[in-house]
Amino acid sequence: QLQLVESGGGLVQAGGSLRLSCAASGLAYYAVGWFRQAPGKEREGLLCISRSGSSTNYADSVKGRFTISRDNAKNTVYLQMNSLKPEDTDVYHCAALLGRCSDRRVDSWGQGTQVTVSS
Repeated sequence: QLQLVESGGGLVQAGGSLRLSCAASGLAYYAVGWFRQAPGKEREGLLCISRSGSSTNYADSVKGRFTISRDNAKNTVYLQMNSLKPEDTDVYHCAALLGRCSDRRVDSWGQGTQVTVSS
């Protein structure tokens, strides 16, 4: 399994932006998804990016506000979050996926990074 490390979380005001990063040796060979989960709530899939860079949207709630990208030379995937809302407050996790984004078969999870959006 990969050792995924997320970074870039923090506290931001509503309407602001953050960019999360997910890095791991060998990540270029995997599709990668971003998910979020607050304590006591179900995990929500957000976006996924294939090895070649094609993105898949899992959630209507972030459409038009969040984008996913990757730099395979750096083995890093990014989640750009714009127009943040208080309801985006959550722990964000990246995951290396087996196969295609549509399969959602997780091989490895990152430890998560907290995003807090103040109103």
